[in-house]
Amino acid sequence: MSQKKGLIMREIRMDEMGQSIDLLNYVFQMSMSIKKDRRFVSEKSRQFNVGHALGWFDGDHLVSQILSLPFQVNVFGQVYEMGGITAIGTYPEYSKQGLMDQLIKETLTTMHKEGRYISYLFPFSIPYYRKKGWEIMCDIVEFQVKDTQFPHYKDLPGKIRRVDTRSKDLISVYEQYASRTHGAMIRNIIAWNEKFHEDYWEEKFVDTDVQLQAAVYYDEDDTPQGYMFYRIMEENFYIDEIVYLQEVARKGLWNFVSAHKSMVYNAYGKTAGNEPVAFLLEDSEIIQKVSPYFMARIVDVEPFLARFPFDEPNFHIRFKVTDRLVEWNNGLFDITSTDWKVKVKKVTEENLKPDITVEMSIQTLTTMILGYKRPKYLEKIERLRGKSETIAILEDLIPLGIPTFIDYF
Repeated sequence: MSQKKGLIMREIRMDEMGQSIDLLNYVFQMSMSIKKDRRFVSEKSRQFNVGHALGWFDGDHLVSQILSLPFQVNVFGQVYEMGGITAIGTYPEYSKQGLMDQLIKETLTTMHKEGRYISYLFPFSIPYYRKKGWEIMCDIVEFQVKDTQFPHYKDLPGKIRRVDTRSKDLISVYEQYASRTHGAMIRNIIAWNEKFHEDYWEEKFVDTDVQLQAAVYYDEDDTPQGYMFYRIMEENFYIDEIVYLQEVARKGLWNFVSAHKSMVYNAYGKTAGNEPVAFLLEDSEIIQKVSPYFMARIVDVEPFLARFPFDEPNFHIRFKVTDRLVEWNNGLFDITSTDWKVKVKKVTEENLKPDITVEMSIQTLTTMILGYKRPKYLEKIERLRGKSETIAILEDLIPLGIPTFIDYF
């Protein structure tokens, strides 16, 4: 428990959930209520139970808060424990007192102790979270396809079935997808419940409560190979999520959309930023927008790098990292690998060896090591400093691939 100017920082109790909802409503101008939105509040209650809800209190009044949730993510085939940050907010009259800095530091310290070496969040302000050490890690594509542009693929061997949104078949497809997709969430019950309760399209286009539906594509052996979460509202087809393991499943799911041509005028969709939606359609002149989506932050540099699947078996390089918020990430990290066995340790500045040292901030390290931006590009825009020969080595060390993330929390 910490104190500051008469305020106390402590865990938020379950009986203070109402104050937490009131704070989110005020800061984000929502209109949730415990009585009206029982499904939302019930889910948040479960999240508070399994996560770490921390807040600043003025007496008994909650004035600033943060919630950290336990997740796992796939980083180039290596599963990492991840801390998901959400429900952040501070009443305006308590802003600019460093309250959120303290909450974030305490939350990162908890992740550090629990072995959560990376953190994801959805930013309400990218500049704000960059100052806290997070950086963009992936994009999202939003698209609109007219009914006259719907594709139709002939002679597909499989079939589509509409299923319950919690069908074991679609969960099986997602688990296979996540196990082979860099950046993806390894969904636990928290992530699945958030997916079922997500209200993305209602907020963007319509003010109604239309239930999520699901369809699964099965191959000729009746094995599920892809699925789609969708809603049909106001004569439009809204794709919340489309996941497929084979190209034939992608085609089959788009045939399912096309089968609704007599019912809808447009298909609106969202998917990962590295999904070439327009290119894969016969009529590629669709409306499409690519935007930054989630941000990530390495919580603990040394153990994160020790587990990272570098692309070369033998190398020696050093990272000089600066982190404004947590002291354990500041310093010089010596990284060696012999026959794929990576060792990382902190060394003193006296042993700097500038010929093999690359300097960067924690946010630059994060976006680089996850593959969203490559070392040579980061050097070009002056986010990375080191000898050109060392930067070239670094290019070979980091696997190719931009993170894919299609979840929200």
